[in-house]
Amino acid sequence: MMPSKKPLNLLFLTSLLILVNICDKAIAAGEDALSSTKAKSASAEPVASPEVQTYGAGVEDIESISISDIAADPEAFDGRTVRIEGMVTDVCSKRGCWIEMAGGAAGKKARFKVKDGEMVFPMSAKGKQAVAQGKVVAQKLSIEEARALEKHYAEEAGREFDPESVTEGRTVFRIQGTGAVITD
Repeated sequence: MMPSKKPLNLLFLTSLLILVNICDKAIAAGEDALSSTKAKSASAEPVASPEVQTYGAGVEDIESISISDIAADPEAFDGRTVRIEGMVTDVCSKRGCWIEMAGGAAGKKARFKVKDGEMVFPMSAKGKQAVAQGKVVAQKLSIEEARALEKHYAEEAGREFDPESVTEGRTVFRIQGTGAVITD
């Protein structure tokens, strides 16, 4: 499997869009685009390109599946390799072995988990955009198992947990990660 060229393509596309914007403005002002670009680059602050960090095998250039679609029917995606996109809302503070990503719909999140030490996500990833790829693992939980899982999540987050807040079993999912790309 070849590494994804998407981070380089994103950087190239961003640079190209900046150059086109500068040229369009110069032409509209009746200036020579080349001299305008030289003048702007000498006087303007440099434009920062987004920093891209790749983890594991990175991600393939395949269509992304929305986190909401997976959350709506995790069993339909069980065992499938998917690519998801979203904002990193949380990171494992102990070993950096998972990130939680929010999709487009409110309240819909996916936990992207890797083996301890295989990839280590920094706490600074919170609030950044991520593209992640891995296998969906769906698991049907009894009420007792759902309570135990929620208790574990609460302990990790350092918050209180009321077992009575979980009133029924449910199906949960996680993405067993193979690679991710996080962008500033």
